[in-house]
Amino acid sequence: MNAADIREAIARVHREEWARIVASLTKRFGDLDIAEEAAAEAFATAVERWPGDGVPPAPGAWLTTTANRKAVDRIRRERKRGGKQEEAQAMYGDTPEPHGAIEDERLRLIFTCCHPALATETRVALTLRMVGGLTVPEIARAFLVQESAMGQRITRAKAKIKAARIPYRVPSATDLPARVSGVLAVLFLVFNEGYLATGPDADPVRRDLTAEAIRLARLIRDLMPADGEAAGLLALMLLTEARRTARVSASGELVPLGEQDRGAWDAALIAEGHRLVRERLASGAAPGRYQILAAVNAVHTSALDMRDTDWSQILALYDLLVRLDPSPIVALNRAVAVAEVDGPEAALAIVDRLPLDGYHAYHATRADLLRRLGRSALSRAAYDRAIELAGNTAETAYLTRRRGQPGLPAPRPMSSAPPRGHIGKDDLEEPGPRRDREPNPLKGRP
Repeated sequence: MNAADIREAIARVHREEWARIVASLTKRFGDLDIAEEAAAEAFATAVERWPGDGVPPAPGAWLTTTANRKAVDRIRRERKRGGKQEEAQAMYGDTPEPHGAIEDERLRLIFTCCHPALATETRVALTLRMVGGLTVPEIARAFLVQESAMGQRITRAKAKIKAARIPYRVPSATDLPARVSGVLAVLFLVFNEGYLATGPDADPVRRDLTAEAIRLARLIRDLMPADGEAAGLLALMLLTEARRTARVSASGELVPLGEQDRGAWDAALIAEGHRLVRERLASGAAPGRYQILAAVNAVHTSALDMRDTDWSQILALYDLLVRLDPSPIVALNRAVAVAEVDGPEAALAIVDRLPLDGYHAYHATRADLLRRLGRSALSRAAYDRAIELAGNTAETAYLTRRRGQPGLPAPRPMSSAPPRGHIGKDDLEEPGPRRDREPNPLKGRP
């Protein structure tokens, strides 16, 4: 193997083994800080030695053994830990546990990092570091904060876990649904930030964050295959990520769904997302929030042309979602579908009742509805407010162009960007004939 092959092998093993190694070390030594440091030192040793010695036949086992030795060495140096040295030596051995025996250790690690006692931003950072294996500088860049501040946030989180004696375990059956929901929410936040970054100086779409969120969602899906919402979230991410390359123009402007080149969508991701949605439909279980959102995106991505979109199905799905989550943002997105089925006047009556004045997508939606109703002055004012509130350069460019074309028919979605906490539709088109509103996403389409 040449140097490039070695580097690629180390990067691949890091993606595949980091969480497993940290989880194993955390179980053995009961300390996230020791686990993180020892795992990082093991990979640093691999970078030094593998170019000369070659990649071991079992890289994960080699790294786990090396990390255990690094952890024991650290504990020996820290005499103040007293009895922990003997405990670590008793637990340590040259032969690592087989992978199958520690699969649930990764799940314990994820639940620990996403414990509700920690602030949401801390859960995100800790999950990306301890489970995802991102470096502190990478996480700091992702969320536009100083590296030192991000390092302190992660350090404080580990200290709080230790001080509060947050248990390193999978929650009980009673607590599991709520805790799984918290884990999925963390991954959704990471994906949403990558899907359309909030910072004005950030790239409009952050491929690194969406890819990491999908990777971790796959891990959760593998560890909890019976959880419908884990499957739903993964499907939602895949169906959204499939459109990534078509969502921003060469000039950096957001491209609405109706104007996207559907030939540029990733067919493999769409097929995988559709398969997951169908599996959940076939289960007969009542869908949760992420499963419904995935089904909405499945309907969108099953249409070969925007004019083929089954808006009555999308509206039926939002009718289901609003029963689970009667929030103003869900109501806003439902109104987008109402506009296509019942017309913009009906949708505007819904939108004008929503308490979302500080939310840019609310004003973008109003602007487009008013535009379709021929109320140009009010539409321009709503666009101005949306531009003022938008934090993403691609969104701002799109809204500015639309604001400057008051006399043209508007491409439809009204939400030019996904609401934070919801992956929405980028555009709407003319409604097709009114259909039965019973939800039946995909309806046998490939």
